[in-house]
Amino acid sequence: MRVCVVSVDDDRTVISDRNFEREYRLDASEAGEFLLVLGEQLRDGDDLRIETDEWELPFAFGEPVELEIDFEGVGEPELEIEVALPGRTDRTTPNVR
Repeated sequence: MRVCVVSVDDDRTVISDRNFEREYRLDASEAGEFLLVLGEQLRDGDDLRIETDEWELPFAFGEPVELEIDFEGVGEPELEIEVALPGRTDRTTPNVR
């Protein structure tokens, strides 16, 4: 994994690279709180910020947002919910004449 450091604010590394990944094991209430905060950011704007004590990941997202629900009910049941946010760029496309 490669992490690109853009700046350090308040001892927190600001991440701006496609190759950043973290996985956490949380109890349901912690995961719910995370999803509520994330959902509010998605609802209220077109930028979101995910942060911990060590790092922060700002992301400007576009539309459409992809939502995938995957349920496996055989054996050990599992529900997977995935949200894919396309990045937004401020660049304009050239005019075609």
